[in-house]
Amino acid sequence: MNNSSVYIENIEIVTSMQMLCANLSTGAVLTYSIATARNGVGQNYGSECTPLGEHRIRAKIGADQPINTVYVGRRPSGEIYSEDLAKQYPQRDWILTRILWLCGNELGYNRSGSVDTMRRFIYIHGAPDSHPMGVPSSHGCIKMRNLDIVDLFDRANIGTTLTIRTD
Repeated sequence: MNNSSVYIENIEIVTSMQMLCANLSTGAVLTYSIATARNGVGQNYGSECTPLGEHRIRAKIGADQPINTVYVGRRPSGEIYSEDLAKQYPQRDWILTRILWLCGNELGYNRSGSVDTMRRFIYIHGAPDSHPMGVPSSHGCIKMRNLDIVDLFDRANIGTTLTIRTD
């Protein structure tokens, strides 16, 4: 649980605007530019789409890891992202710095069976700082700038609810 007295009450992700809005306990709203799925929105396993609906943060991965820590299978690979590393592995889908693993809350829509957000490994995670935000480009996840994901990670708790919508 977040020890700060100012925490995120809920999160709204608007795919049409490529924007994440975090509603704080003080009433303030933090906004971040993001990148959602290149294939648009959708629920099905294998679609590489960003799932819609009500979700919650099921797990927080990477507390206290350095900025640009590379994750493979939700574990630090021992690598720190750099442009030289990117040139060595041009086909990698970079998951960096922190991971917020999402779980769907709506049975049959984004939870269970072939539409299960958690089984689809949908995260909010860091991306290379050279990666453009505001442009749909992920394989289903929500990508953020590294300093932004650290800020969000530090303010969010396991169980924080979020809604992903198109407008």
